[in-house]
Amino acid sequence: MAPESFSDQYLSEVAELAGTVSREQLDEMAEGLGAVRERGGRLFILGVGGGAGHASHAVNDFRKLCHLEAYTPSDNVSELTARTNDEGWETTYEAWLRTSRIGERDGVLVFSVGGGSREHNVSMNLVRAVELAKEVGASIYGIVGSPDGTTAQLADVAIVISAPPERKTPHVESFQAILWHALVSHPALAAQLGKWESVEQHASG
Repeated sequence: MAPESFSDQYLSEVAELAGTVSREQLDEMAEGLGAVRERGGRLFILGVGGGAGHASHAVNDFRKLCHLEAYTPSDNVSELTARTNDEGWETTYEAWLRTSRIGERDGVLVFSVGGGSREHNVSMNLVRAVELAKEVGASIYGIVGSPDGTTAQLADVAIVISAPPERKTPHVESFQAILWHALVSHPALAAQLGKWESVEQHASG
């Protein structure tokens, strides 16, 4: 496939996928996360690989723009690697959440392509963390690429990006960034403007 043809196909898929995202679910997720903040809960953001990178960035945005107390276990490399070395990868996020005393006031937001699966033994650290969140009554949200994973099955709201199988990962991970930026800009959550929005508003005023 010629580079021009691939670029056209890829961007056409992006446009098509944007049209399939449930606006109702996005609003519901924003309102649910706003409720976590209002009841004094914390938001724990979980991801692996690209999802871990998203989690770190999203923690910043939720804290700064939404005034929502947020954390991710993958920001603490020392604890994460110690738990992996001493106890195994599968329990890393679950143990971190237990130490953080996750409870019913809190929320969990998962960025994952598959959402974890016990059946296929994939991303078991996410599976166990989501199962714990469900057990304690925390709110669960996810932006994932599979309706069959643990996250989609147990979440209060899970937005599933139904990407073409041959480009599943890049599209799902791209839309995770698009949608969390939509969340932190949403009227149900946004507590202040970003820096450049503030600059532009001041300049135009």
